[in-house]
Amino acid sequence: MVGNATFRHRNTALLSVSSVEAPNSVSSAEFDRRLASTLRRLKFPPKLLERVAGITHRRWWAAGTSFDDAAIEAGAKALAESGVETSEVGLLINTSVTRRNLEPSVAVKIHHGLGLPSSAMNFDLANACLGFVNGMTLAANMIDSGQIKYALIVNGEDAQATQEATLARLQRPETTREDFNREFATLTLGSGAAAAVLGPADQHPGAHRLVGGVMRAGTEHHDLCVGGIDGMATDTKGLLDGGLQLVSDAWHEAQPEWNWAAMDRYVTHQVSNAYTQAVIEALDLDPDKVPITFPRWGNVGPASLPMTLAAEAQTLGPGDRVLCMGVGSGLNTAMVEIEW
Repeated sequence: MVGNATFRHRNTALLSVSSVEAPNSVSSAEFDRRLASTLRRLKFPPKLLERVAGITHRRWWAAGTSFDDAAIEAGAKALAESGVETSEVGLLINTSVTRRNLEPSVAVKIHHGLGLPSSAMNFDLANACLGFVNGMTLAANMIDSGQIKYALIVNGEDAQATQEATLARLQRPETTREDFNREFATLTLGSGAAAAVLGPADQHPGAHRLVGGVMRAGTEHHDLCVGGIDGMATDTKGLLDGGLQLVSDAWHEAQPEWNWAAMDRYVTHQVSNAYTQAVIEALDLDPDKVPITFPRWGNVGPASLPMTLAAEAQTLGPGDRVLCMGVGSGLNTAMVEIEW
């Protein structure tokens, strides 16, 4: 299959997937209020975020709660739901984009906070919004090989500091339409946390088997979305066009082997209304099978896909086929099938 990395898992199952919502809901109307003078001066229409991105709210953490505290909470919740003891975990992968320092890894605090054993490997895996899906695949490969028995994948994101800095910058009188458009995507972000526990399928009858999937890279687009602690510069149209082409190419090349045209659920990375509708149309998906969470959570980075999957879990039944479809700035995409 030209241009794809294709993989199949032999003996890995998803034992649990959980999420933690940040408690403070911040409306797009509030962002409009704070940017009112800039929007008037630049002649932008009202309710721009709602109309263009389809995002009415995003979440922020309560004062005193950090993103890695939330990741610890999500990890503890996932372990409890899976029935796996902390002493049995052989691998912890943190996939958060958010971080407060370059070293040590975010994973070390989460490892300590969860009381994982010294024998549990732990590290960060960073690949923009695709990190959680990549983490699941890496962990599944290690379970299949027999190197580890159980793995915990975690993610915590905090958009508040970046959005506060962006709002302050966009309120400046010298802000141009080009400046606003370049930083618009930052205003769609949200905060949240998620975690998943993976283990050997043959020891957990009834668990949700990871079947496998494909990956594809479009790194010629590496400069379309570049983010840091203080903000994110995005070529929104270029990112949409490049991402849609990458996903479409991967999808069509995968079809002869995978037959993903008849899945029971398509759990996509939650970006915006424009992106979601473009993917649905390009791949001819049934929109009723594509759950949408970005209107109330925003784009929660790598946490958005597992948070959406966790929200959908109660509506899925044994034998349902679920396709996780992730995209990350850079650009990279991955599609992973789970048999529920």
